[in-house]
Amino acid sequence: MSIATTTGDRGKTALIGGERVSKADERVEAYGTIDELGAAMGFARSISGDEETNELTKSIQRELFMVAGSVANPQFENALTPYVTPEMIERLTAEIHRIENTEGILSDWSLPGDVAAAAAFDIARTVCRRAERCVVRLQESGEAVDEQVVTYLNRLSDLLWLCGRFLEMKAGVNSRLRSEEQGGNKWSRAW
Repeated sequence: MSIATTTGDRGKTALIGGERVSKADERVEAYGTIDELGAAMGFARSISGDEETNELTKSIQRELFMVAGSVANPQFENALTPYVTPEMIERLTAEIHRIENTEGILSDWSLPGDVAAAAAFDIARTVCRRAERCVVRLQESGEAVDEQVVTYLNRLSDLLWLCGRFLEMKAGVNSRLRSEEQGGNKWSRAW
């Protein structure tokens, strides 16, 4: 069987369960953006050079297939096992707390760009936020969406922000947007 099935040549695609919808459907946009997120994370991982960050990223990329599957299945509630579990979200939260407790990690606005791998994680973070907005938009349109997906993506964007800051810290780069003399509220984080 070829990847070129030709079934999408007229602008339609199949959701999990077989329903055919427009490739411009909000559900397709949402799971497609999650797919884009996985690719952005893969690029970040490919240039990071940090084994610890790479292993974490690869495991999350695998989970993203389940997250996208949940969005691609309008009948996600009927799945034999949940696509997105509280344990998946707890794991992301635990990683966030672990990195936050790293001595010297930035706790303020950041300016990406001094370390290529960190900037790639920031791109992945912004794609993650877009995926989150797509899923929320789908949910607000009245479509069935697992609420765990929004929580997962929200948590993941925070973790991706921290991965960027962790790589900058390891490279000895200060990515702080504001100088030490500037005041203001801290912890805007991943926005």
